[in-house]
Amino acid sequence: MEIYESLNSILVTLFNDILSIEEKALITEEFKDISVTDMHIIEAIGITQPKTMTIISKSLGVTMGTLTVGINGLVKKGYVVRERSDQDRRVVYASLTLKGHKAFQHHMQFHKDMIDSITKDLSEEEAAVLTKTFIKLEDFFGQWIKHPGNTK
Repeated sequence: MEIYESLNSILVTLFNDILSIEEKALITEEFKDISVTDMHIIEAIGITQPKTMTIISKSLGVTMGTLTVGINGLVKKGYVVRERSDQDRRVVYASLTLKGHKAFQHHMQFHKDMIDSITKDLSEEEAAVLTKTFIKLEDFFGQWIKHPGNTK
């Protein structure tokens, strides 16, 4: 039972700490006008090409209404622009402005620093085991989302 108690304690602490630390690390003086939720919307939009609101809402697992509220705020703050499709006016694309790109890069640097810190002293084998462990955790969460309470 010692492993169970250790892992449970570590995971509970990690989940709580990640939320708090991510907010402190991401919302700096430069980006004080946005929230961690806003930063995740920016991350979901990405920097490669405009994405439809439908694709963004699905990737975040939120309703279109929730996403629209978030996007509206980011548009007002100058992080995101919206454009309607020329082919189908019902389709709305979101993309990042220069300010949005800077926020995206800031967020990605936080993630890179976190991963570098975790893996810097690991052998390839240890990194592979850690990756496999997190994949199992991700699978557990994915199953739980699909079938709450029934993960076996």
